[in-house]
Amino acid sequence: MYLKCMSHLIPEEQFKKTKAIVEKFGAPGGMGEFLQKKLVERSEHKANWVYDYWLEDMYLSNRLALPVNSSPVMVFPKQNFTSHSDTLRFAAHLISGVLEYKSLIDGRALPVDYARGQLAGTPLCMDQYNKVFTSYRLPGAKMDTLVAQKSTVMPEPEHIIVACKNQFFVLDVVINFRRLNEKDLYTQLERIRKMADIEEERLPPIGLLTSDDRTQWAEARSVLIKDSTNRDSLDMIERCLCLVCLDEPSGTELTDTNRALLMLHGGGMDKNGGNRWYDKPMQFVIGADGCCGVVCEHSPFEGIVLVQCSEYLLRYMRGSPSKLVRAASMSELPAPRRLRWKCSPDIQAFLTASADKLQRLVKNLDMNVNKFTGYGKEFIKKQKMSPDAYIQVALQFTFYRCHGRLVPTYESASIRRFQEGRVDNIRSSTPEALAFVKAMDAEKMELLWTAIKAQTNYTILAITGMAIDNHLLGLREIAKELKLEKPELFSDTTYATSIHFILSTSQVPTTEEMFCCYGPVVPNGYGACYNPQTDHIIFCLSSFRDSAETSSDLFVKTLEGCLKEMQDLCLKCNSESKPTDSTEKMAGNTKIPVKIQYSE
Repeated sequence: MYLKCMSHLIPEEQFKKTKAIVEKFGAPGGMGEFLQKKLVERSEHKANWVYDYWLEDMYLSNRLALPVNSSPVMVFPKQNFTSHSDTLRFAAHLISGVLEYKSLIDGRALPVDYARGQLAGTPLCMDQYNKVFTSYRLPGAKMDTLVAQKSTVMPEPEHIIVACKNQFFVLDVVINFRRLNEKDLYTQLERIRKMADIEEERLPPIGLLTSDDRTQWAEARSVLIKDSTNRDSLDMIERCLCLVCLDEPSGTELTDTNRALLMLHGGGMDKNGGNRWYDKPMQFVIGADGCCGVVCEHSPFEGIVLVQCSEYLLRYMRGSPSKLVRAASMSELPAPRRLRWKCSPDIQAFLTASADKLQRLVKNLDMNVNKFTGYGKEFIKKQKMSPDAYIQVALQFTFYRCHGRLVPTYESASIRRFQEGRVDNIRSSTPEALAFVKAMDAEKMELLWTAIKAQTNYTILAITGMAIDNHLLGLREIAKELKLEKPELFSDTTYATSIHFILSTSQVPTTEEMFCCYGPVVPNGYGACYNPQTDHIIFCLSSFRDSAETSSDLFVKTLEGCLKEMQDLCLKCNSESKPTDSTEKMAGNTKIPVKIQYSE
């Protein structure tokens, strides 16, 4: 499968060399067979044989800064706040929803998720939800740690951290074993707002350190914790349920693209870039100008969990009227407290460097959020095609139009059918996609069908645990664990090419009006997140300005043209002939007996 995925993406000479290496690796009695045996042994005493390897490789060992490079964001519809009290009312209402959602998770009362799309109806592992409010990504010099708070018998006093004007405040949400109601939350938020306004109390924007690359932040943190005041403040942040970031108005026009940028990096040091703490899984951003959303640290869970939580909150806020008036307030609430920091000259130097790096990231990110209104998933389903496979082929077509070639592509595929399952990769740049995009000018409907069939089949393989990326990763990591020389398969340039994902894509469908986006995963790449709706598709395209190879605007413009051409092709062929039972035709190539679902 690895050879099939790479054969058409690399020069012929290089492929010959790789083929020989692969054959040697896979020979009877060879290295591959030995490592496979060890991997099978590992699987016998692990709930999930790839989970630890995958988590380290995908996230914890990655040294890049979290904002843009790793943390996806959910962008909410623009809110119309007319005053500070509107903003705080919204925040209090949202926090109530968060506490409600957390009690569902704690009480194991969340309904089980079932697979949609291909092989729909399978129950999925719910493990990721338990980490939403209880985990923390601790920076390390070489590798980060995903810390899970162990639940204690005595419930700890629960608190959230409110960030306001780059200051951090502890807001206790349970006092004397009672959860604060919305009126109390509002009172406390109002107090925090006033405390944040006191100029002479203001401390440096320590949150900026968390936006730096991981090794740098680990180093800064080890300097910070030498002081007991800082240690206490860090401890409060690391143990909180989540962050609520009350942002200042950004002073920019709040288009979809600008809201996406502001969610991804806060607009940098001079806007709200310091009003964050990126190591915490959930940061709810509430801007005074109505720019709202969620920033998510990606290592504990996938995008679907972020979507489910965000949709619950938006529905909660719409469905349960704000309870500010009726509730009886708790007499004498203890005042929220500001977290204190002692800043040595060393820390000041770290802060200056972090601010500078964040500023460069802000300038570098090239984002285009586009609502394609030509058609949506309804038209695609009428063609008896999977919307996801169709959009993936369209992205390949677009890349080919822009760059004249295809490249290794990543599309996340959920493997939550398995215990502790996270994702594997659907390699969308299939030989069949290449054949279609090359022939598109010759209008080959048959090739479009074949490309979509190949994409759909790969998707089914991936979600049923039969893709190659996790398996190759397992073989590579177990060799390292056994202190063996790195197998040639993994030092070959083709392998390096195969995991340099110039196109990193993900379908994140929502039922509420909001969208998800993230940055590219390599310097010369694109991040492409899409949200197919009935009559339109939202595309969030990102790239870096300092790469001469990429342009988000050009990609989006080309994509619109390609989607239009594919529609024309479908319509033309529909009018010429009624296809035979195409669903039959699509499942024909699959080894797995499968009734293909086009629900998503």
